[in-house]
Amino acid sequence: MSVGPDAPASSNAPASSNAPLSAYQKKLFVFLSVATFFEGYDFFALTQILPELSRELGLSKSEGGALVSFINVGTVVAYLLVRRADHWGRKRVLTLTIAGYTLLTFLTGFSPNIATFAVLQLAARMFLIAEWAVSMVYAAEEFPAARRGMVIGVIQAFASLGSIVCAGVVPFLIKTPYGWRSVYFVGIVPLVILGFARRGLRESSRFAADVGERGELRSFTHILGTPHRRRVLELAAIWGLTYVCTQTAITFWKFFATEDRGLSEGEVGLAITIAALISMPLVFYSGRLLDVLGRKRGALVIYALTVLGVVGSYTFSGFWPLTLSLIFGIFGVSGVLPVLNAFTAELFPTSLRGDAFAWANNLLGRVGYVVAPAIVATAADSFGWAASVRLSTLGPVLALLLIFVLLPETRGRELGGPQSAGKPD
Repeated sequence: MSVGPDAPASSNAPASSNAPLSAYQKKLFVFLSVATFFEGYDFFALTQILPELSRELGLSKSEGGALVSFINVGTVVAYLLVRRADHWGRKRVLTLTIAGYTLLTFLTGFSPNIATFAVLQLAARMFLIAEWAVSMVYAAEEFPAARRGMVIGVIQAFASLGSIVCAGVVPFLIKTPYGWRSVYFVGIVPLVILGFARRGLRESSRFAADVGERGELRSFTHILGTPHRRRVLELAAIWGLTYVCTQTAITFWKFFATEDRGLSEGEVGLAITIAALISMPLVFYSGRLLDVLGRKRGALVIYALTVLGVVGSYTFSGFWPLTLSLIFGIFGVSGVLPVLNAFTAELFPTSLRGDAFAWANNLLGRVGYVVAPAIVATAADSFGWAASVRLSTLGPVLALLLIFVLLPETRGRELGGPQSAGKPD
């Protein structure tokens, strides 16, 4: 799957272009999709082993939530790597993050105690989320505007595929002599293959043309001194409010289903697998939906299904009603990401795109991602999983309101270069 030196990617194709993707673009599409697969695998790995890990170590609900929140700090620290993409280039950062995540995933399997596990997973999450963010920047810069939503959506959908694979194999891996550790040992095999495949990867053509192979190293707060500060803060609020729900809904559903609804471990695994499989076509189409309906109307559909799915997943009883709701819950966790990835990539010039993504998503937006599990789990000790998680759906409702009030429609928009760096997009 080497992303070799074929014809240059046409990243400046007009929004109305229906020209087929070049050979390099097709290979890059596959590469970024496979790389993003592990974001979904990693997310579900922790979700699936958390009950077993909690029982083995005697963790309470609040302690389990605190563990998840601590590990998620890595998604904020990822800011340090993502912003480097505007200085080192997209290729170098993507290569570094793949290597770092592979090594740390492997070492996690040897964790002697919960403290080591937490630290290694925090570091692994830092590299993983940085890889995901740079992959989205690559996708925005290397594909034509008319297909950008579709490409970003499909790449993100591979994270859902990673979730399906993880949900399917974890029940079997946990029963092996290595228990939960085998989940991380198995996970590194494709990553090693990906490490070899990335050797033919080229620098983003838009970054190389507009910024150069090595961009300017700016101060930590540089972007806050530009006209783009307001847009960064708006997107950070939207990301954070969205994460309040999406980061907790699937993470704690296994606890809710077994403790509050009496489902067995096997039924939970089956429900997640069925829901993930059925949601896959929806997730793959979510990006195309953004190209057809536009970013805002597409967001309305996706966010509405997310809220309905999460509320149903923590309200109904019985295997099939819960599974049906979970289909839309799982779809929502992945489906909201192409919406926000598209907005975040399309509203900033090339010279600031990595830094803007790092600030809006990693440094500020991920605050919701980090604190939500601890808050929801602590509330669950007193009020139960159902009430605590249902309340979190206020986050995406408010996020959707902000999208319609604050953000412009960006469907078909060509990406801005350095010439637009002084004007907010």
